[in-house]
Amino acid sequence: MLLGFNPDSPIEGRRVVVTGLGALSCAGTGTAALWQALLSGVTPVDRHVPNFDASHLGGPKELRRLDPFTLFALTAADEAWKQAGLGETYANAASIIATGIGGMQTLIDQLGVLNERGANRVSPFLIPMMMPNAAAAAVSMRFGTRGPCETITTACAAGTHAIGYAARLVASGRVDVAVAGGSEAVITPISIAGFGNMTALSSSGLSRPFDIDRDGFVMGEGAGVLILESFDHARARGATILAEIRGAASTADAHHLTAPDPEGAGAIECIRLTLLDAQLDPSDIDHVNAHGTSTPLNDRAEGEAISTVFGPRRPPVTSVKGLLGHSLAAAGALEAVVSVLTLQNQLIPPTCGTSTVDPEIDVDVVLGAARPQEIRNIISNSFGFGGHNGCLAISQPR
Repeated sequence: MLLGFNPDSPIEGRRVVVTGLGALSCAGTGTAALWQALLSGVTPVDRHVPNFDASHLGGPKELRRLDPFTLFALTAADEAWKQAGLGETYANAASIIATGIGGMQTLIDQLGVLNERGANRVSPFLIPMMMPNAAAAAVSMRFGTRGPCETITTACAAGTHAIGYAARLVASGRVDVAVAGGSEAVITPISIAGFGNMTALSSSGLSRPFDIDRDGFVMGEGAGVLILESFDHARARGATILAEIRGAASTADAHHLTAPDPEGAGAIECIRLTLLDAQLDPSDIDHVNAHGTSTPLNDRAEGEAISTVFGPRRPPVTSVKGLLGHSLAAAGALEAVVSVLTLQNQLIPPTCGTSTVDPEIDVDVVLGAARPQEIRNIISNSFGFGGHNGCLAISQPR
């Protein structure tokens, strides 16, 4: 156990439940499209978010002043908010929306304007469109949330960290409701060049999590949002409770700026602390929604962590990045959405793109088709550049 860790952490205060889900990904708009795509097992060629109608979120002029990552977050949040049935606005709520990079597309566009047309033609909306907190602010303004409005930027762990942090705000009594998730829109030539030159991207263009022939990740984009509430608040207003956030944890590898600890030490500690926080044993976990990026080092380290924590019991593992690609800060949020859908449907989606699991990775990867199974508790993992580790325990409502 880490020194100074308090097992009576704030998440063990008020119970925290999920009452709304929203998603936007290469599978399309909405959680239904996401779930259908995961069950189909068909890997898309393009991981961009397809064109979608956002007219319900504002007029053309208003929407033009939003970077795609903000628009993605608003779209997912709107779906989640409507499912939760919270009404038009709700003041005693938090808006915690993560991003790894923020408004990169806006920055690139305006650099082009600067170089071609001069400084005087750069948009006055450049800064508010590119700043990483733009999505959290936009969500807060749309739904009238007046509690904490914050942005977590911890690379590819940020979406998971945002949900864990928001859950603690609800559990502690700081707010009754939280809009939590992550959004990313950075499939651009410069980001592809940057990731490619550091050899993180797949040279084959295929995402194959845990596969013996995996050779890097494929970039994705999108957003995932959850509405979190205290159990008593949700029950009092007659909300449908979809799942419960039982526990969360965050650790650091303290090893390397981009490479994970090869023995998975930080990931092991993060999973164990999440179980402790949730008051669950390893034997209580029925499924692991893995980070599973399809990079040689990350998949091996995560496999080592899962094997070490769960031992020979080997709960079934899936990585949705085989289908969705790796959407950086949105990844953990989308995976949390998928985890709730998995609980609701009692069905574990297959890992797309993977055919032969690396024999050095001793985990039970779900392949080929969805696996029906009784699922009570799920661990969802996220690990980011800089050694950031985040995990959630997502459970059937008690």
